[in-house]
Amino acid sequence: MRTRKWRRRLLLSTAPVLAVHLTVGILVITANLVAGVWGATAWYQRKPSVGFWYALRVAQVAVVIQVGLGGVLVLEGREAPDGLHYLYGVLPIMIALLAEGARTAASEHELEGLDFDSLPPDRQRAVAMAISRRETGIMAVSALVILGLALRAAFTSPI
Repeated sequence: MRTRKWRRRLLLSTAPVLAVHLTVGILVITANLVAGVWGATAWYQRKPSVGFWYALRVAQVAVVIQVGLGGVLVLEGREAPDGLHYLYGVLPIMIALLAEGARTAASEHELEGLDFDSLPPDRQRAVAMAISRRETGIMAVSALVILGLALRAAFTSPI
């Protein structure tokens, strides 16, 4: 009897955190969809987009907040019935970190063996555009992968 009362109190105390977790989950899905489509469009059209980078960072911050909220729920005693929910919830952070590393490596690869400052201005611009396009493509793919993982996490959610 006492255990039921304690469990009920715990579930009621985590209700606000759970509501925020669900809301941020929707933000994660929406923000990664926007960033992924925006980046893929910019990559395809070969047009750099400053706005894409802002959308991407919003999506990444939403993922970090979502994982933090999920951690709070676990620490408060809420558990998903399926361990896959945790996997799909944490993988997006790893994907984002891997993508940032790949983005940096791609930039370095493009500049390998070049003395950028000695290049004529039109060649400098071409190299910069190639770097921008490559980085946008990598990060757009990462946003779309994170979108898929977030959707999968939502479908393995106990709610």
